[in-house]
Amino acid sequence: MRGEGFHPHLTAPDTDPDAAVPLRARLHHVRAGELDGDTAQSGGMRRFAAISGRTVGSEKLWMGETHVAPATASSDHHHGESETAIHVVSGHPEFVFLDHSSGEPVEVRLRTGPGDYVFVPPYVPHREENPDPAHEAVVVIARSTQEAIVVNLPSLHTES
Repeated sequence: MRGEGFHPHLTAPDTDPDAAVPLRARLHHVRAGELDGDTAQSGGMRRFAAISGRTVGSEKLWMGETHVAPATASSDHHHGESETAIHVVSGHPEFVFLDHSSGEPVEVRLRTGPGDYVFVPPYVPHREENPDPAHEAVVVIARSTQEAIVVNLPSLHTES
């Protein structure tokens, strides 16, 4: 049906039926079951793209979902030049980073719950954890770059 889902082959009304509608000339509806699992990954997490250059032709934004399995943690990593915003959908994920504001690096653990938001500045090493032994944590992520950048690190103390 016209207007349903992601169909770049659709034609604009009253135009040549062989002319495709440019990706950036219309809205895109990405259904929950159509998320793209072919994304950058770090251990202990599954990332799925909803809005990206590949899925909808986005040039400056990436948005998707991350699932953290019960009793697990991601690898230490950063997201390169991306600013990252996180919205907690379910579970109680924890976000771990080193705070250098006192001169000495101090490990900080942000404990979150459904409805909370977290901002991760560019190049800041961090780790997501799900301490719940029985339930997955799910977060929605928006990034200021077209695709998901994940640079895995050997530890939080590693300089980017």
